[in-house]
Amino acid sequence: MYIQRTLEKEIKRGVNSFPVVTLTGPRQSGKTTLLKHLFPKMEYISLENPDTLLLAKNDPVGFLNSLKNSAILDEVQKVPELLSYIQGIVDEVNDSGMFILSGSQQFNLMSGITQSLAGRTAIYKLFPFTFSEVGVSKSSNLNELMLKGFYPRLWSHNIDPYRLYADYIETYVERDLRQIVNIRELDKFRLFIRLCAGRVGQLFTSSNLANETGVSVHTINSWLSILETSYIIFKLPPYYSNINKRLIKSFKIYFYDTGLACSLLGITRKEHLQAHPLRGALFENLVIAEAVKTGNNRGIRDRFYFYRDSNHNEVDLIVDNITSIDAYEIKSSETFHPSLLKGLNYIRKVFSEKTAKTVLCYAGKQELKYQDHKLIHFSAIPSNIQNQ
Repeated sequence: MYIQRTLEKEIKRGVNSFPVVTLTGPRQSGKTTLLKHLFPKMEYISLENPDTLLLAKNDPVGFLNSLKNSAILDEVQKVPELLSYIQGIVDEVNDSGMFILSGSQQFNLMSGITQSLAGRTAIYKLFPFTFSEVGVSKSSNLNELMLKGFYPRLWSHNIDPYRLYADYIETYVERDLRQIVNIRELDKFRLFIRLCAGRVGQLFTSSNLANETGVSVHTINSWLSILETSYIIFKLPPYYSNINKRLIKSFKIYFYDTGLACSLLGITRKEHLQAHPLRGALFENLVIAEAVKTGNNRGIRDRFYFYRDSNHNEVDLIVDNITSIDAYEIKSSETFHPSLLKGLNYIRKVFSEKTAKTVLCYAGKQELKYQDHKLIHFSAIPSNIQNQ
C-alpha cells in the first residue's frame, strides 16, 4: 500500500517549473517509491544496476542520448560526470521536467549539483515518514512509535525494527562509507555512532567522544560531519540574541529517526524503553525530529534552535519566525504540573516582545491554555509549526 507523502505537491511543482529536479534524503526513506508513484510514465533508470552503471561511466553521452524525453536517474551520485553532460543538454533544450535525479549520498550528490546544475534544478529532501503521513494521534502508543521509528518499510511490511536498523547500520558502514570516505577503524566508528545515540539532546563535546573512542578530536568532528551529511543525525544550534552574551555556544545532536537511535542503544522491546534512563531524551528527539521534518516539507529550514544560558535557564526548542519566536518545552510526562513551565516562563520574561507563543509539548492527552502557555499532545506538533 502506497502512503501519500507531503512533498508530492512541491515535487510536482518543481517538475513543472525546472528542467531538473533533485531528490535526496537518507537511504530507504522512500525516494524511489515516491518518484515511481508520481511519474509512472517517466523512464526510470537505476545506476545501482552494474551494467547500467558501466555504460553510464564508459559512454555518458551515448547513455544520455539513449534516454527518452524525460527520465528518472536513481543513485546518480555514482556517476558524477553525468551532471556536466546533463547541464549541456538542459542549456540547449531548456524544457521543464527533463530529468529527475535521486540519491542518498548527500556529500557526493550535492557537490556535483552545485557545481554543474546551480540555478537549473529544484532540490528537495525526503525524510522518513512524518506524524501526519502515518496518522499519529493521541491514541498512538508512544513507546512503540519511538522504538519502531518512521522508515517506510516498517510501515508497509511486518519487519522487526531492531533487525531492520541493524541491517541498515551494517549496510551504511560496510557499503556506503567505504565507497565515500576512507574510514580505517570501522569498529571505532561503530562505537562512535552508538555513543552519539546515547547523547541525544545533550551538548556535544568532541573531546569527550575522542577519549571514549580513542581517536582524535579532528576525527570525531570529521565523523560527525559524515553522519550529518548522510542524514543519520542533525545538529540543533543554540539560539543567540544580543540580550544575553552568556549563552551556551555548543550544539546538540539528534537522530532523524528514534528507531535507529533505539537500535543503537540496544533497546529491542517497548517494555525496556518504558524504564530506560534515556526515554525522556528519546521523546525529546522524537518531537524535535518531527518539527524539523515538518519544517523541511514546508520550506522552513535552518530556523530551529534550543536555548540555554550559563545559569542553566533553558528551553528545548526555539522556532525562529523571523519577526517572532515560538518556544517549546518537551516532556515525556503524561501528567501536567506547573513546574514543567519553568523554561517557558523564563523565555516569556527575557524575550517578552519577541515571543509569539510558548508551548508545552508532552505525552498527556489534556490540551489547554494555562496562563500564557499552550499545552499540546506531542502528536499536535506538526500543526503548531508555522508555514514560511
